[in-house]
Amino acid sequence: MNYEIVTLEEKMVVGLEARTNNASPEMGSVIGGLWQQFYSAEVYPKIEHKANNHAVGIYTDYASDEKGDYTVVVACEVEMKDTLPEGMVARTIPAGRYARFLVEGDMQQAVAEFWSKLWQLDLPRNYVCDFEEYLNSDPVHAKIYVYIGLCAEK
Repeated sequence: MNYEIVTLEEKMVVGLEARTNNASPEMGSVIGGLWQQFYSAEVYPKIEHKANNHAVGIYTDYASDEKGDYTVVVACEVEMKDTLPEGMVARTIPAGRYARFLVEGDMQQAVAEFWSKLWQLDLPRNYVCDFEEYLNSDPVHAKIYVYIGLCAEK
């Protein structure tokens, strides 16, 4: 799996969140349900001051590592957050070093395959924040950057 190391500035996002675990039988429906709710008429159109038209899937608040509980946030990056629509949260993607991977193909299949391969890699992950940035919304020919938070260089 090819990747590049990038340094990102802090990003503000607004969206929906839930807590889950990769071992949970409900994990797929929790995350899928968030995405479905996010694209409903009640959520996506109500997010103001979008920085771009990319959706973002964030994994944060890790209890330990990929085996523990974590919070998933489905959101849009925003330039500013005045008021939050009801039921939404504002979060920050922290500035720092990330391994950036390009994932292309069938949206669900390609992302699932990416994560199963990532868990086999020996990356110096910090388990603070990882995120997927969906560069388009084509479910068959998706183009997605996945950012994996890395420990600071020593």
